[in-house]
Amino acid sequence: MDEHNIQDDDKDKEALAGLSSVPPPQRKMHSYSQQLRANSAHKRHHQVRKHSLDDIPKPSDHYYNNEDSSDDDIFARNSNNASGEDYIITHSQRLDQNLSLDSGCPPDDSRNFQPLPEFIGAGGTNSIFKVPMRATVHPRRPPCLELRPHPLRETQVGKFLRNIACTDKQLWAGQECGVRFWRFQDAYQPGLGTKVRRGDEDAAPFQESGNTAPTICLLVDSANRLVWSGHKDGKIRSWKMDHAADEPSPFKEGLSWQAHRGSVLSIVMSSYGDLWSGGEGGVIKIWPWESIEKSLSLRPEEKHMAALLVERSFIDLRSQVTVNGNCNISSSDIKCLVSDRVRAKVWCAQPLSFSLWDARTKELLKVFNIEGQTENRVDMPSSDQGGAVEDEMKVKFVSSSKKEKSGGFLQRSRNAIMGAADAVRRVATRGAGAFAEDNKRTEALVLAADGTIWSGCTNGLLVQWDGSGVRLQDVSHHPCAVQCFCAFGARIYVGYVSGMVQVMDLEGNLVAGWMAHNGPVIKLAAGDGYIFSLATHGGIRGWSISSPGPIDSLLRTDLAEKEPIYSRQDNVRMLVGTWNVGQGRASQEALMSWLGSVVSDVGIVVVGLQEVEMGAGFLAMSAAKETVGLEGSSIGHWWLDTIGKALDENTTFERMGSRQLAGLLVSLWVRKSIRTHVGDIDAAAVPCGFGRAIGNKGGVGLRIRVYDRLICFVNCHLAAHLEAVNRRNADFDHIFRNMSFSRSSNLLNNAAAGASAAVQTTRVTNAAGVNTEETKLDLAEADMVVFLGDFNYRLFGISYDEARDFVSQRCFDWLREKDQLRAEMKAGKVFQGMREAIIRFPPTYKFERHRPGLAGYDSGEKKRIPAWCDRVIYRDNRSGPVDECSLECPIVSSILLYEACMDVTESDHKPVRCKFHSTIAHVDRSVRRQAFGEVLQDTSILRITNKCEKDKAIFRIVCEGQSTVKDEEDTAEYHPRGSFGFPRWLEVTPAAGIIKPEQSVEVAVHHEEFHTLEDLVDGIPQNWWCEDTRDKEVVLTVSINGSCSTETKSHQIRVRHCFSAKTVRIDSKSSTNKKSQGGSRKISSSSDAIDDSRN
Repeated sequence: MDEHNIQDDDKDKEALAGLSSVPPPQRKMHSYSQQLRANSAHKRHHQVRKHSLDDIPKPSDHYYNNEDSSDDDIFARNSNNASGEDYIITHSQRLDQNLSLDSGCPPDDSRNFQPLPEFIGAGGTNSIFKVPMRATVHPRRPPCLELRPHPLRETQVGKFLRNIACTDKQLWAGQECGVRFWRFQDAYQPGLGTKVRRGDEDAAPFQESGNTAPTICLLVDSANRLVWSGHKDGKIRSWKMDHAADEPSPFKEGLSWQAHRGSVLSIVMSSYGDLWSGGEGGVIKIWPWESIEKSLSLRPEEKHMAALLVERSFIDLRSQVTVNGNCNISSSDIKCLVSDRVRAKVWCAQPLSFSLWDARTKELLKVFNIEGQTENRVDMPSSDQGGAVEDEMKVKFVSSSKKEKSGGFLQRSRNAIMGAADAVRRVATRGAGAFAEDNKRTEALVLAADGTIWSGCTNGLLVQWDGSGVRLQDVSHHPCAVQCFCAFGARIYVGYVSGMVQVMDLEGNLVAGWMAHNGPVIKLAAGDGYIFSLATHGGIRGWSISSPGPIDSLLRTDLAEKEPIYSRQDNVRMLVGTWNVGQGRASQEALMSWLGSVVSDVGIVVVGLQEVEMGAGFLAMSAAKETVGLEGSSIGHWWLDTIGKALDENTTFERMGSRQLAGLLVSLWVRKSIRTHVGDIDAAAVPCGFGRAIGNKGGVGLRIRVYDRLICFVNCHLAAHLEAVNRRNADFDHIFRNMSFSRSSNLLNNAAAGASAAVQTTRVTNAAGVNTEETKLDLAEADMVVFLGDFNYRLFGISYDEARDFVSQRCFDWLREKDQLRAEMKAGKVFQGMREAIIRFPPTYKFERHRPGLAGYDSGEKKRIPAWCDRVIYRDNRSGPVDECSLECPIVSSILLYEACMDVTESDHKPVRCKFHSTIAHVDRSVRRQAFGEVLQDTSILRITNKCEKDKAIFRIVCEGQSTVKDEEDTAEYHPRGSFGFPRWLEVTPAAGIIKPEQSVEVAVHHEEFHTLEDLVDGIPQNWWCEDTRDKEVVLTVSINGSCSTETKSHQIRVRHCFSAKTVRIDSKSSTNKKSQGGSRKISSSSDAIDDSRN
């Protein structure tokens, strides 16, 4: 149904004449096909003929190194191929015989299968089409402690984490059903597996509270060993910190009371011990410590009286500053409260204003806006943007319907569609303008060590204030919205909605930054030598306070060496089907022939339909639905239900999700046996028709996480007509660049939903000119991308009769030379670097309905030339001729089946199906966390600081000697190695260097795994020159001198290596000079060696 309103025969003939480049052979067809049939029986895939593409030529010897990773090569087509043959490879994947098919299907042919040969498009090394770089350990961020690995979103419904806070021994998290905590001493322990609910199997051991209303904020009260929490039901609850490890779970709350009518959005303790809480509508209340203390002293059976005692003691600050109905502070919700203990003040941040309060007198000191301008009264008129949007759409459609129905049907249809497109653009423009007005809204607030206050805005702006509310400076290091802060020592950590974490010094200079999560970072907390970050999906990671530093490269190397311990591989088979249904409906027999007959060994099924429903009225209404977030149609749901029956839905398969854009529909089913490993489904749509606003052409996509790897499926319907090759190429490029996956609002908490909206807006901003490395396209970052659909590429340079003759004799090799899509891929103009199995089925377009067999090709007046319009093309992680699956190349796929169902006659297109066999490498997060803990035990940090303001300092570290550890009372004898060298089990990096004025250097003291066990044969050591395995102790001397001085200061450090425990114990002491201080530390402690010399 692609061309029901298009050109006549003459125009088609002109286009054919213009595109024709190679005249078809006239009389060789018959003899050639006979030769093909005669030879195919015994040697079908090994013939080489200049005019045939059925056969596999030798690969090109030209490779291009991947700039991102020198270990990977990009498979490139030889541009100097004189024979003019396409570049084709045969997939020769060698599967590990120990791998099992984990798709819940019969493993009868899971190991012995014959992959189909593939054609690879050119241009895969260019720009956004490069294969994303993968590594065993992420090379662009510090190694981290994965306290709670990224859980699948579907497992977190009702359990999403919203906040974290650290005590001296624990990390607490507030969730939608209560609170939980982890002990730092258990941070490297393996997960509890099936003992906990889905999503927490790989998390470190934790304890959980009983069910409560959603927890929104947390506060640590170390003096009373309590953690306070504010909840959505308006209550404030207390929890004791000190829980015994064997204490039964869930644990119960302590003191609690009704603090607000709405949610408690922020709580903080002032300098005088009073508890301040902020809620909805700008309400700020103070709970005096005296009443809280008295309530805490009451017995558990007096719990109700304790709550009443606190509830009646509050001070309502908003009512105190309201005179004659006019309030001096804003009525918008409280974003955050911060206690300034330096000046005994409390800061209250609201989206567009701040209020400053005296912590002792409770008086309002100042109200000022985000620009720093003092305000006497804040007016917050309410505006209904949603109503305006709805009115805009209503007026547009009502006015269109009242127009005089002049002109023909096509003209009226065009007017309706263009009117809808104009309405969509108007609403989008208005929405963007509304966002621009609030792009400086305050999202986070923090008190720095030097007493200044930092605030973060939705546009990424970071503003520094002094203690009295005077704006000092503003800086911007990242274009995305700020979500949270954490101040630790002389550093300020910033979490962004893009997943980025940045480190600043107290002056606002950027020290470092990395992508911490693949979702918004909503909270940061410091504890146990880590900065912990919480993402919207619920994952928690800990980043060493010494990062970035030399310890990072050491940890990264050692952790990568342990890859065999935590690396896993699983096999999954996927069935991908595409069908242009031409506004028709299919019988159950047709769906069983297309899908149901080949799903017995499949774990994932993806179905893409085109032209489910068309027509001007439907397209206009679908454009409106896209604007207000409505998806799907009754016919679309009919298709989903009918396909579900063919797949035995709810018994064998489970429908994960779907997305419809006008006539385009994509849906995904997962076999229940692997359902626990598949989730995080996201949807996206990109219209390409009528000014890129209407969905008669375009793409719909689904993204899922399979064994922690991202796979995208994109169903496309590209521009029609023979001559519209460039338009089709442009449609693909537009879809690839603009497909941005969003999450279902019913599965996200409010914070995540707001973050998602900010991400979308940020992407538009970046497209306008901000080019940052961390802002990448969703499809470009996926591990595997599968494009399916009616791509509408035709056969060129061939007549209708010639094409029919070739098809009737099943001679497809010469027809492939006339395929527009293959020619464009070969030239690197579309589907750059992607793969397609060699086509060995008849063209799937255009047929007369309900006419079976090849005789059903269009024989009407227009006689449209048969074409392979319906295709499946993919890319995995392979960037070159490497077939081995690993953490560096985590998804390796091959095609087992690629065919059209010629017996289905319900449409003018034939359905196509493609079966993939994918090997997926992933990480056992629980095991890797244990390995990370083992590596940390073997590494310590020595920090050397040059406090001179002008001159550089030079340091050098040597090993004074080594001794064997004996009884404590024995005196150790230290024997130096040659030239004060280090023993083989110890690595010191860097051992010498220059320190700039007022700068520090961190030296990693690391236990290097060096095997020195002697092989004994009949009691005789075979490697007698190796060191023995008794515990050793060495003395390291740090020598420091100025750049213009001969005076040297030294500091000694004792390092003990326990072979049995594989640990390093470090003690330090000053030696020769009182001015020289020193020390060493594990990653969680802090000690410095300081050069205080004056040159």
